[in-house]
Amino acid sequence: MEPREFLDILHVAERLKDTPRHCTSSKGRVESVAEHSWRVSLMAFLLTHEFPELDTGRVIRMCLIHDLGECFTGDIPVFQKTARDSEREDALLYDWVRSLPSAISKEMTALYAEMNAQETAEAKLYKSLDKLEAVIQHNESPLETWEPHEYPLNKSYAFDTVAWSGWLSRLREEIYADTLRKIGE
Repeated sequence: MEPREFLDILHVAERLKDTPRHCTSSKGRVESVAEHSWRVSLMAFLLTHEFPELDTGRVIRMCLIHDLGECFTGDIPVFQKTARDSEREDALLYDWVRSLPSAISKEMTALYAEMNAQETAEAKLYKSLDKLEAVIQHNESPLETWEPHEYPLNKSYAFDTVAWSGWLSRLREEIYADTLRKIGE
């Protein structure tokens, strides 16, 4: 890869630093997509010893790239995102990925295919962490930033996604207990 190609990739990815998500930090500041992706990646790293049979390096790569499509569309919360929104985001992302240097394009294309298929344990771990991070962040954000529909969503979101793993299911139960404490139930 040439230095200019490297910089061009970084300039596109930098957009995620200024792309707001539908969640706030513990101090009430709107978080960016980049911050979310960073913490999902950190979660994968921290779980290396809990999932020694998995290629957590690959999981971390999935976590790092999972929201790059939002460079082109912005973040659309899961409860508002339509199939048409997803199709548009995917089309823009894949156009960009195809324009990248061959080795990077091939690796990213393979990772996205694996992530979308949700057949490998690595892909399931990435998807679980992505969803769990959102629930954790909501628990950390001030309650006055929550919308009414987020109360039941925070109590139910991602249980199905983590069901494949006993450890992740126990983590989701702990997050659920945090939610109940936060909302006073």
